[in-house]
Amino acid sequence: MVRSYLDHGLGEFLDQVAARQPAPGGGAVAAVTVSLAASLVAMAARYSADLLDDSEQMSDDAERLKARASGLVDDDAAAYGEVISAYAALRDADGETDRAMLTAALTGAAEVPLSIADAGAETAELAARLAADGKPDVRGDAATAVLLADAATRAAVHLVAVNVAAGGAESNLTARVTDCVRRAQEAARSVG
Repeated sequence: MVRSYLDHGLGEFLDQVAARQPAPGGGAVAAVTVSLAASLVAMAARYSADLLDDSEQMSDDAERLKARASGLVDDDAAAYGEVISAYAALRDADGETDRAMLTAALTGAAEVPLSIADAGAETAELAARLAADGKPDVRGDAATAVLLADAATRAAVHLVAVNVAAGGAESNLTARVTDCVRRAQEAARSVG
């Protein structure tokens, strides 16, 4: 069984990202970034329990987002592996089946960062509320979460566009990320 990237220590994961290998790459890093931002949100929400009536719900939502984004780390690597396999099959044979395989692989490789972008936008929105209304001692952490989630969202959206531009992924995926970018950028603007 292949070990999850999340089972590696941080230093080992960073070395794997830096290695000359296709995965983990940008999508996995964006997913980890959303997970880290959601972790900051959970912490800030817990510290803000005396100020916000819904702080427990916010921390639960942040934990859900952290788990969702963490799961996408390995999903992204697997989806990219499918793209590599599809390109190899296309080089080896020139048939419609191979082109359909490539289209399916590129669509899958675009859907994972789309999910990362969606989780990032939701994380940014939660973090923005905590940056504005949470306990003053953790507002900097919440603002950091907003900015990290915004950056990860934009990175994931770029990866969707890359897979669509590669000539195989469904173009409607690009339209679906517009809302994610708007939400994350609106949250980021709220913290300056």
